[in-house]
Amino acid sequence: MISVPRLTARFGWILAVAVIGWGQNAAQAQLPPASVAGNTGSALDAPAFKFGGFFDGLLADTYAAPSHWSRAVGRLQLTAQGTLADDVKWKLGGRIDADPVYLSSDFYLDSVKRNQRFSAIWGENYLDFSAGDWNFRVGAQNIVWGEVVGLFFADVVSARDMREFLLPSFDLIRIPQWAGRAEYFSGDSHVEFIWIPVPTFDRIGKPGSDFYPAPLPSPTPADIASLFHDPQRPDRKLGNSNFGLRANTLAAGWDLAAFYYRSFSTQPTFYRMPSGVAGEPFVFEPRYDRIWQVGGTVSKDLGDFVLRGETVYAHGQGYSLADLTAPESVIKRSTLDYIVSAEFAPSGDTRINVQGFQRVFFGGDADRLAVRNDGFGASIFVSTKLTATLEPQILWIQNFRHAGSLVRPRLNWSAAKNTTVGFGVDIFSGPADGYFGRYNNRDRVYAELRYDF
Repeated sequence: MISVPRLTARFGWILAVAVIGWGQNAAQAQLPPASVAGNTGSALDAPAFKFGGFFDGLLADTYAAPSHWSRAVGRLQLTAQGTLADDVKWKLGGRIDADPVYLSSDFYLDSVKRNQRFSAIWGENYLDFSAGDWNFRVGAQNIVWGEVVGLFFADVVSARDMREFLLPSFDLIRIPQWAGRAEYFSGDSHVEFIWIPVPTFDRIGKPGSDFYPAPLPSPTPADIASLFHDPQRPDRKLGNSNFGLRANTLAAGWDLAAFYYRSFSTQPTFYRMPSGVAGEPFVFEPRYDRIWQVGGTVSKDLGDFVLRGETVYAHGQGYSLADLTAPESVIKRSTLDYIVSAEFAPSGDTRINVQGFQRVFFGGDADRLAVRNDGFGASIFVSTKLTATLEPQILWIQNFRHAGSLVRPRLNWSAAKNTTVGFGVDIFSGPADGYFGRYNNRDRVYAELRYDF
């Protein structure tokens, strides 16, 4: 473990850089906004579109041995949206990420550095139009069916950038799907149809990155990383498209929804394959299984607290085994996931969210998985305000069987208008084959600056 003085010194460097960055961004925030061509300042001459976005900078030091600087990423997202006609709206957006840690670090393999030093990620890019009680959206879009804190359950449609696991905010993790969506509204009821002709899949990075989904050592030797190939995506044909249906209604104050989704899993399963190379008996090939999922959500404001629940039954998903003697080291199992959430606001400045969840495997063999994530778990999120500008918070996710835990204390400082600086620690624990425990030596301290415009 790193010594307390060394950890304090590293946090001091992160604090200094964050404050310098805040000063530069706060100064920019005081400048008058650039004028829009044709805008005279009158409400009658308001522009037909809106332009905005954010800058997010994160500096992180992984202090668990072997300690190393793990992030110095700057993210710039730009978004424009407007109206073409009374019933036609549009949105365009995208983001670029750049991280100098992956330009010079001698900790990571070259393939990891090439993958994470620069990224261009599309945002939501779509057209909205309507006809009577029907609304339509065509293009890249986030389709969010779940609302729980810190985890994904009923949110089965979105692809995710998992190169930093679940640590970034969800607006940074989600990758929009290129989809067609039709929605019908009638009173308190709503039906939604989606079609995704060419699915988008999770970004998992390269073997040797901090949060690669296979349980690899860190740092990862090149000979071990070479056993893991790039994901094999399904052919682009009509039969491989994703589609789904969701319906919801209000009944006696309860918001009830049910859905069916036929798709390829957005996360890959690692299949063991013969390598064809002398002295290398096998390799692991990530593939995307064809699955179907059925589930539902429920929520109700009960006055003192808001109750939410989500459940998903999945069929066809493969799971990697630690057993190298099993065929392809994969088993396919149906699963049932559910989560119940209660959110309280004991005062205007305090929020408490408590959740209980479980994954059930049908057919056994859960103890043989390469990454174990079954059993019961719970989470708690607490945030409050010490002053008008200081907001401490903590998220603790704990699995009580094999998966381990993730603890995330953080302090948010509202440094200026539209500008937030956060300081935090991410702490993983549990067995080396657990969902959280596999990242045992990725504990990190960080500072984050975000400026929205």
